[in-house]
Amino acid sequence: MPFDFLATLRALVDHGVDFVVIGGIGGRVWGSPSVTADTDICYARDRANLARLADALADLGARLRGVDDDVTFLVDADTIGAGDTFTFVTRHGDLDVIGTPDGTTGYQDLAAAAVEVDLDGMTVRVAALDDLIRMKRATGRAKDRAEVEILEALRDEIEREGPATP
Repeated sequence: MPFDFLATLRALVDHGVDFVVIGGIGGRVWGSPSVTADTDICYARDRANLARLADALADLGARLRGVDDDVTFLVDADTIGAGDTFTFVTRHGDLDVIGTPDGTTGYQDLAAAAVEVDLDGMTVRVAALDDLIRMKRATGRAKDRAEVEILEALRDEIEREGPATP
């Protein structure tokens, strides 16, 4: 299945989903050379946004990753609201939908410092570099510890060159 994070983000934007891009795509926007094979977002957990997210997931043909196709999973606001983190396969690649990423208190926490960037003609919010570092540190995984070093080097470079956004 081809990985097209822009098409995934466009579906979310088109449905009016309130979200912040995190994970590897967030790092790439800031200049990380690391490669990622999925799109990670943190989403607002209010009822209206859960409904918009469910509609976007339906349009993306989302199904749970790592679960047999014959397992029924209803993608609706109630189901998403009853959980926090979901990993999906969509027609545009893997999508991780995270309500409360490690090291954060959720969407409002990340949205406060997120930056708006233009990606292929659409405006999306991307987690602040310091927030990406904070989340990567909190996971404790080896691959995330390595990414912390890359993101900190990017932050140091940005600070040397003056204020900038991705």
